[in-house]
Amino acid sequence: MSQNRKTNTLDMWRIVYRRFPITDKPTIENECYMFYEDGTYECYELFRSTAQITTYKSLKWHLLVIWYLNPDMDQTKFNEVAEFITHKQNGFVSFNISSALLDKIVYEVSMLDLDQPPKNKLRKVIFKPYNNLCKQEKLRVVGELIGRTKRITEDDIYDCMLEINNNGNKITIAKLAKLLKCTSRTIHRNMGVELKREKQLLNKQL
Repeated sequence: MSQNRKTNTLDMWRIVYRRFPITDKPTIENECYMFYEDGTYECYELFRSTAQITTYKSLKWHLLVIWYLNPDMDQTKFNEVAEFITHKQNGFVSFNISSALLDKIVYEVSMLDLDQPPKNKLRKVIFKPYNNLCKQEKLRVVGELIGRTKRITEDDIYDCMLEINNNGNKITIAKLAKLLKCTSRTIHRNMGVELKREKQLLNKQL
Protein backbone atom coordinates (compact mmCIF):
# COMPACT_ATOMS: atom_id res chain seq x y z
CA MET A 1 0.00 0.00 0.00
CA SER A 2 1.28 3.46 -0.89
CA GLN A 3 0.69 4.81 2.62
CA ASN A 4 3.44 2.43 3.84
CA ARG A 5 5.95 3.93 1.42
CA LYS A 6 9.34 3.98 3.16
CA THR A 7 10.52 7.48 2.26
CA ASN A 8 12.17 7.71 5.69
CA THR A 9 14.97 5.50 4.36
CA LEU A 10 15.56 7.87 1.44
CA ASP A 11 15.65 10.72 3.96
CA MET A 12 18.17 8.84 6.09
CA TRP A 13 20.35 8.35 3.01
CA ARG A 14 19.96 12.11 2.26
CA ILE A 15 18.46 11.39 -1.14
CA VAL A 16 16.83 14.47 -2.68
CA TYR A 17 13.49 13.62 -4.28
CA ARG A 18 11.75 17.00 -4.02
CA ARG A 19 12.89 20.42 -5.19
CA PHE A 20 11.24 23.81 -5.52
CA PRO A 21 11.73 25.96 -8.65
CA ILE A 22 15.20 27.50 -8.73
CA THR A 23 15.00 30.14 -11.47
CA ASP A 24 11.26 30.69 -12.05
CA LYS A 25 9.88 33.43 -9.81
CA PRO A 26 6.41 33.10 -8.24
CA THR A 27 3.69 35.62 -9.02
CA ILE A 28 2.54 35.41 -5.40
CA GLU A 29 4.52 34.06 -2.45
CA ASN A 30 3.79 33.94 1.26
CA GLU A 31 4.72 31.73 4.19
CA CYS A 32 2.36 28.96 3.03
CA TYR A 33 2.58 28.69 -0.76
CA MET A 34 3.95 29.94 -4.06
CA PHE A 35 1.69 30.70 -7.03
CA TYR A 36 3.01 30.79 -10.60
CA GLU A 37 0.44 32.38 -12.86
CA ASP A 38 2.05 30.96 -16.00
CA GLY A 39 3.11 27.76 -14.26
CA THR A 40 6.55 26.27 -13.69
CA TYR A 41 8.20 23.03 -14.83
CA GLU A 42 10.93 23.32 -12.20
CA CYS A 43 9.07 21.80 -9.26
CA TYR A 44 9.88 18.14 -8.61
CA GLU A 45 7.87 16.43 -5.87
CA LEU A 46 8.25 12.68 -6.14
CA PHE A 47 5.93 10.51 -4.05
CA ARG A 48 3.63 13.46 -3.30
CA SER A 49 0.41 11.66 -4.15
CA THR A 50 -0.80 8.38 -2.69
CA ALA A 51 -0.43 6.58 -6.02
CA GLN A 52 2.28 4.01 -6.51
CA ILE A 53 4.47 3.61 -9.59
CA THR A 54 2.55 1.28 -11.89
CA THR A 55 4.51 1.21 -15.18
CA TYR A 56 8.12 0.79 -16.33
CA LYS A 57 7.90 4.19 -18.04
CA SER A 58 6.92 5.88 -14.79
CA LEU A 59 9.62 4.00 -12.88
CA LYS A 60 12.26 5.15 -15.36
CA TRP A 61 11.09 8.77 -15.00
CA HIS A 62 11.22 8.60 -11.18
CA LEU A 63 14.73 7.19 -11.26
CA LEU A 64 15.80 9.83 -13.78
CA VAL A 65 14.53 12.62 -11.52
CA ILE A 66 16.43 11.14 -8.54
CA TRP A 67 19.59 10.85 -10.67
CA TYR A 68 19.11 14.47 -11.81
CA LEU A 69 18.41 15.91 -8.33
CA ASN A 70 21.42 14.16 -6.78
CA PRO A 71 24.39 15.10 -9.00
CA ASP A 72 26.94 13.96 -6.39
CA MET A 73 25.48 10.47 -6.14
CA ASP A 74 27.82 7.76 -7.45
CA GLN A 75 26.72 4.78 -9.51
CA THR A 76 26.90 2.35 -6.60
CA LYS A 77 24.53 4.43 -4.48
CA PHE A 78 22.18 4.96 -7.40
CA ASN A 79 21.98 1.20 -7.94
CA GLU A 80 21.16 0.77 -4.23
CA VAL A 81 18.43 3.43 -4.37
CA ALA A 82 16.94 1.88 -7.52
CA GLU A 83 16.85 -1.56 -5.91
CA PHE A 84 15.24 -0.13 -2.78
CA ILE A 85 12.52 1.70 -4.70
CA THR A 86 11.70 -1.33 -6.85
CA HIS A 87 11.43 -3.70 -3.88
CA LYS A 88 7.65 -3.99 -3.82
CA GLN A 89 7.43 -4.31 -0.03
CA ASN A 90 8.86 -0.79 0.35
CA GLY A 91 5.64 0.68 -1.02
CA PHE A 92 6.88 2.61 -4.07
CA VAL A 93 5.91 0.25 -6.89
CA SER A 94 2.86 -1.92 -7.51
CA PHE A 95 4.68 -4.61 -9.52
CA ASN A 96 7.69 -6.90 -9.38
CA ILE A 97 10.63 -6.23 -11.68
CA SER A 98 13.42 -8.63 -12.65
CA SER A 99 17.04 -7.81 -11.84
CA ALA A 100 17.93 -7.88 -15.53
CA LEU A 101 15.26 -5.36 -16.49
CA LEU A 102 16.14 -3.10 -13.55
CA ASP A 103 19.80 -3.18 -14.56
CA LYS A 104 18.78 -2.17 -18.08
CA ILE A 105 16.65 0.76 -16.85
CA VAL A 106 19.37 1.95 -14.45
CA TYR A 107 21.97 1.80 -17.22
CA GLU A 108 19.75 3.76 -19.62
CA VAL A 109 19.07 6.42 -16.99
CA SER A 110 22.77 6.68 -16.16
CA MET A 111 23.59 7.36 -19.80
CA LEU A 112 21.08 10.21 -20.23
CA ASP A 113 22.23 13.82 -20.54
CA LEU A 114 21.60 15.53 -17.22
CA ASP A 115 22.18 18.99 -18.69
CA GLN A 116 18.53 18.82 -19.73
CA PRO A 117 16.02 18.58 -16.84
CA PRO A 118 13.68 15.58 -16.96
CA LYS A 119 10.30 16.28 -18.54
CA ASN A 120 7.89 17.46 -15.92
CA LYS A 121 4.29 18.53 -15.41
CA LEU A 122 3.47 22.22 -15.23
CA ARG A 123 2.59 23.35 -11.71
CA LYS A 124 0.91 26.57 -10.58
CA VAL A 125 0.35 26.21 -6.84
CA ILE A 126 3.16 24.82 -4.68
CA PHE A 127 2.68 24.51 -0.94
CA LYS A 128 5.69 24.98 1.30
CA PRO A 129 6.68 22.30 3.82
CA TYR A 130 5.36 22.71 7.35
CA ASN A 131 2.77 25.30 6.35
CA ASN A 132 -0.11 25.75 8.78
CA LEU A 133 -2.88 25.12 6.25
CA CYS A 134 -5.21 22.19 6.76
CA LYS A 135 -6.28 20.05 3.81
CA GLN A 136 -9.53 21.94 3.27
CA GLU A 137 -7.69 25.28 3.33
CA LYS A 138 -5.25 24.01 0.71
CA LEU A 139 -8.16 23.02 -1.51
CA ARG A 140 -9.67 26.46 -1.13
CA VAL A 141 -6.38 28.16 -2.00
CA VAL A 142 -5.94 26.05 -5.12
CA GLY A 143 -9.51 26.75 -6.22
CA GLU A 144 -9.21 30.49 -5.65
CA LEU A 145 -5.85 30.89 -7.39
CA ILE A 146 -6.36 28.60 -10.36
CA GLY A 147 -10.07 29.29 -10.70
CA ARG A 148 -9.41 32.91 -11.59
CA THR A 149 -7.44 32.01 -14.75
CA LYS A 150 -9.19 32.76 -18.01
CA ARG A 151 -8.83 29.30 -19.51
CA ILE A 152 -8.78 25.96 -17.69
CA THR A 153 -5.95 23.68 -18.82
CA GLU A 154 -4.94 20.07 -18.14
CA ASP A 155 -2.27 21.36 -15.78
CA ASP A 156 -4.87 23.28 -13.75
CA ILE A 157 -6.98 20.14 -13.50
CA TYR A 158 -3.95 18.06 -12.50
CA ASP A 159 -3.08 20.44 -9.65
CA CYS A 160 -6.65 20.16 -8.34
CA MET A 161 -6.63 16.39 -8.72
CA LEU A 162 -3.53 16.14 -6.54
CA GLU A 163 -5.03 18.30 -3.81
CA ILE A 164 -8.32 16.39 -3.77
CA ASN A 165 -6.35 13.14 -3.57
CA ASN A 166 -4.09 14.45 -0.80
CA ASN A 167 -7.26 15.39 1.04
CA GLY A 168 -8.18 11.71 1.05
CA ASN A 169 -11.18 12.20 -1.23
CA LYS A 170 -12.24 10.55 -4.46
CA ILE A 171 -11.67 12.71 -7.54
CA THR A 172 -14.85 13.39 -9.52
CA ILE A 173 -15.66 15.67 -12.43
CA ALA A 174 -18.18 17.50 -10.25
CA LYS A 175 -15.59 18.20 -7.53
CA LEU A 176 -13.08 19.45 -10.10
CA ALA A 177 -15.67 21.73 -11.69
CA LYS A 178 -16.68 23.15 -8.32
CA LEU A 179 -13.07 23.74 -7.30
CA LEU A 180 -12.17 25.44 -10.58
CA LYS A 181 -15.45 27.37 -10.75
CA CYS A 182 -16.34 26.07 -14.20
CA THR A 183 -18.79 23.62 -15.75
CA SER A 184 -18.42 19.85 -15.84
CA ARG A 185 -18.36 20.12 -19.63
CA THR A 186 -15.24 22.29 -19.38
CA ILE A 187 -13.51 19.63 -17.29
CA HIS A 188 -14.49 16.87 -19.73
CA ARG A 189 -13.31 18.96 -22.68
CA ASN A 190 -9.88 19.60 -21.17
CA MET A 191 -9.12 16.14 -19.78
CA GLY A 192 -6.94 14.08 -22.07
CA VAL A 193 -6.55 10.30 -22.01
CA GLU A 194 -3.44 10.42 -19.80
CA LEU A 195 -5.14 12.66 -17.25
CA LYS A 196 -8.20 10.41 -17.14
CA ARG A 197 -5.91 7.45 -16.47
CA GLU A 198 -4.19 9.40 -13.68
CA LYS A 199 -7.59 10.18 -12.16
CA GLN A 200 -8.51 6.49 -12.12
CA LEU A 201 -5.14 5.55 -10.63
CA LEU A 202 -5.35 8.10 -7.83
CA ASN A 203 -8.89 7.03 -6.95
CA LYS A 204 -8.01 3.35 -7.04
CA GLN A 205 -5.12 3.74 -4.59
CA LEU A 206 -6.92 5.80 -1.95
